[in-house]
Amino acid sequence: MPVEEIKGQKIWQRRSGRESLAHWVMWLIGVAVFAYCWQQISASTTWFFVWDAPRIADDIWTRATPPRWEYITQLGKPIWDTLNIATLGTIFSLILAVPVAFLAAHNTTPSRFFIRPIALLIIVSTRSINSLIWALLLIAIIGPGVFAGVIAIAIRSIGFCAKLLYEAIEEIDQTQVEAITATGASRWQVMAYGIVPQILPAFAGIAVFRWDINIRESTVLGLVGAGGIGLQLSSSLNVLAWPQVSLILLVILAAVVISEWVSAKVRGAII
Repeated sequence: MPVEEIKGQKIWQRRSGRESLAHWVMWLIGVAVFAYCWQQISASTTWFFVWDAPRIADDIWTRATPPRWEYITQLGKPIWDTLNIATLGTIFSLILAVPVAFLAAHNTTPSRFFIRPIALLIIVSTRSINSLIWALLLIAIIGPGVFAGVIAIAIRSIGFCAKLLYEAIEEIDQTQVEAITATGASRWQVMAYGIVPQILPAFAGIAVFRWDINIRESTVLGLVGAGGIGLQLSSSLNVLAWPQVSLILLVILAAVVISEWVSAKVRGAII
């Protein structure tokens, strides 16, 4: 913290004059960028529809209530497909994420200059593309349906699971690894008895956490034709069947709440 001397007295200041100037310049640049972006957004926004939004929302709410409760008999299979998409996608992603995580961790990778960058590239590339985009690509390749949704969820989840897992691998206690290595154990034995037991709690927590996220993501994959309850939602929206839409949204909310409760219980038992 800089100190200035005025009339023989030392005065503590948070920033020096140069630092204060740089601070205000950064604020000025930030405000200018925000103003420019807001101007661009305003120019491409039809403000009439924005001001009319409360009336439209009230009209849709009136049309959507009460929900069409008898339609719930047709939502059993779609919500079951959604759960299967999330569960199978999570399982497949974990199967692929484990080796990628071991290849990405600096203390377990066979090569820090060749294999590790490739593993990190896989993690970044699978995390950077949304599951809806993966679903659109897969539908074009293998056709619409639940299988495309499962693969889309799996690919999207690889990077997430592998990143958290390789960070857990890098944070293990090396003392245990050194002790097992000192006994003359092979590389695979060191991994099986020195590394894996330390990361099992983290692995279980990551698996449950990602499954919880995938429940949410899989509910909307049907909007692009990847199966699940999102397909029913898309069909109801296309024909403006608002009572059905409200019921589907309630079912999705219930599924998400239940999955959150289950994942919280499981994580609590693990921790």
